[in-house]
Amino acid sequence: MSINQSKQEEQARVNVVADKIDKKIERVDQSIAQAHQETHRIERNYGENTKVNTTEVDDQMETNASVQQQKQLVALAVENENILNSNKLKLENLQGSPYFGRIDIVEDGEEDTLYIGTSTLQDDDGEFLIYDWRAPISGIYYNGMLGKVHYQTPNGPTTVDLKKKRQFQIINNKIKTMFDTNETVGDEILQSVLSEYSDEYLKNIVATIQHEQNTIIRDTHSDVLLVQGVAGSGKTSAILQRVAYLLYHSRSTMNADNIVLFSPNKLFSNYISEVLPSLGERNMRQVTLNEFISLRLTGVQVETLFERYEKDERNLPETTIKIRLFKESGEFLDQLSQLEEEHPDHILHFEDVIFDGKPFFTKEEISEIYDHVNHAYHIPDRFLKTKNALIKRLQKRIHDDRNEDWVQAEIDNLSDEDFQQIITDHNIEESTNQREIIAEEFLRDRYAPIYNALVNNYFFNPYKEYLFLLGKMKQELVSDSVWQTMVEAIDDNIEAHKLNLSDSVAVLFLRDLVTDSGINHAIQHIFIDEVQDYTMAQLKYIAHAFPNAKMTLLGDRAQDVLTSSYRKKDLVTEVNELFNKKKVTTITLNQSYRSTAEITNFATKLLPNGSEIKAFSRQGEEPVIKVFDDNDYYQGLKDTARELNKKYDTVAILTRNQAQAEQIYAHYGDESLVTLVDANFRSIPKGILVLPIYLAKGLEFDAVIAHDVSAKNYPDERSIDVLYTICTRAMHNLTLCVDTEVSPLLSHESADLISEQ
Repeated sequence: MSINQSKQEEQARVNVVADKIDKKIERVDQSIAQAHQETHRIERNYGENTKVNTTEVDDQMETNASVQQQKQLVALAVENENILNSNKLKLENLQGSPYFGRIDIVEDGEEDTLYIGTSTLQDDDGEFLIYDWRAPISGIYYNGMLGKVHYQTPNGPTTVDLKKKRQFQIINNKIKTMFDTNETVGDEILQSVLSEYSDEYLKNIVATIQHEQNTIIRDTHSDVLLVQGVAGSGKTSAILQRVAYLLYHSRSTMNADNIVLFSPNKLFSNYISEVLPSLGERNMRQVTLNEFISLRLTGVQVETLFERYEKDERNLPETTIKIRLFKESGEFLDQLSQLEEEHPDHILHFEDVIFDGKPFFTKEEISEIYDHVNHAYHIPDRFLKTKNALIKRLQKRIHDDRNEDWVQAEIDNLSDEDFQQIITDHNIEESTNQREIIAEEFLRDRYAPIYNALVNNYFFNPYKEYLFLLGKMKQELVSDSVWQTMVEAIDDNIEAHKLNLSDSVAVLFLRDLVTDSGINHAIQHIFIDEVQDYTMAQLKYIAHAFPNAKMTLLGDRAQDVLTSSYRKKDLVTEVNELFNKKKVTTITLNQSYRSTAEITNFATKLLPNGSEIKAFSRQGEEPVIKVFDDNDYYQGLKDTARELNKKYDTVAILTRNQAQAEQIYAHYGDESLVTLVDANFRSIPKGILVLPIYLAKGLEFDAVIAHDVSAKNYPDERSIDVLYTICTRAMHNLTLCVDTEVSPLLSHESADLISEQ
């Protein structure tokens, strides 16, 4: 059969499938409308039923039962509507581009043809028109070469004979590209996809998943999956497809709420927010490291990674580096734990429990209770016994106070409505001692802040405990006087309700250790992007906080912008040492897809081991190095950006720090052409953008201008990570602007790329 005949037959099938999708959407729309009416009817009925009289006990009990029943009906109706909307979204995602792959197989002598798309589609007779890319048999499309291939099923491995693998690029239900291949995804389709301009949102890559990315996506055996991938290697895309894959295969035991992604910044969180919905899945929880720490350490302002980077850019003494490296190691947390256990006679640092401006429980009273608990117990057990003793004392106080005159007076002053509210809220039945029960419930409500303080361990001061242990710690990194000065500086920060980043995780770990809290058993998977920016102490604490979670870590040592000024150890080595008791799998991605071959080859020359990085064969313009005189620099920068913006939707001027970004923005004056991006931005606008490199991590732009790549701004090899990361944000065009003298980091580049302006 000729290629044209094959294409005509395939197009005819696309037309049939597209028509079936449209008709299914029509039917789902009708079902959604009916379901919405039913939900509205039940909600209206629920509202009417809750107006029943609650004055009499019998009426009250009957109403409570009716309300609970109506709540269940509402919940079921809403769930049904949500399922229908989810089905509609999956169908809409198939519209226009129903599938991207076809495999022809022979299994047990029977021939079969399967089409692969973003989700499953069956006709009215139950025949599969499209197989979900995550289905076990679909793995053949990504992994299999023609011939005998294996795929995993719930019943074990199965062998089939793969006769054909065909790839499609279907746009608006028209086959744009079609060819048979023995590869995972042919270069022709990749070339087409990668040549597109950048967008506000990252797109799903199910049609272009490469073999090594597929290994990441389908790994289910590793406790810790570490992906060391070069810039533009598809790390982020792969893990989002991995989330979708895991949700598909563990649907009965896991949902999106059981997954947490640690993202580098808010821009990145928004950038990836459309991928999972495009695959018919709900987004997992997303949090930045700073948000995670700050949510757990309320009442103090925790230094962000960005704030610390800005300070380090200005000044980073050698003693600070030594102390920071120690405090950010996993061994430091181990020493804190060991020190705490080595002092069984030490009384923990407690705080008064304040109520109405006065101590309800004094720290001396709490300390006495703690000291009377058997010292042979472990500290968390002693703490728990102390807490339970305090709760018992509170309960006794409630029981003793119920007949006090002031309590009875308060009850007498209650309005009928408030009186009935207490009865309803606490399901108090009519009896001879009803007033005493009401008094106790009144006191429980009144003393609720005390109970909350006890339950949430607010009577323990982890900051003072941390300072105490630091004072006891034996170290040989710096002199005792320097160490003591550091401890005093932390104390001053705490007094000002501030905490350095390197101290925050240690305080959290210590608090959890003493109080036996801070553990979330519901989370099954943790994903961390830009893991090279995390310390081993931070990773150790995250693993401690989510003990049941498998971890997927993505990073690139060459993009270590935020910590490269003081951290030198290899990322892969550190992670393997930290998780040496777990099954760690390391996958290396050396193929870069984001940038043109010219940009990738330019950037890799900056790195000592850059020759290991493979550029994808997408051709483009050579990077340009523009050198300006000092007086002409900012005007030249503006002119360069303006010219690029005529051709490209997004032009990013990337700087080393926020101060430089603000300086550039100031030179633009009132021009509305440029946007100064800061840490509070949640989306990437089009046009000319100015932002520090740490906010651009994980992102990509049509054109990038590297600001002032001069000998002054990039003096030595300590700046390599920053410059490499800036260069690799560019998809199609890279320009490096220089004020007067070119950085020695560019000495290897051809003189042909340098243009004196």
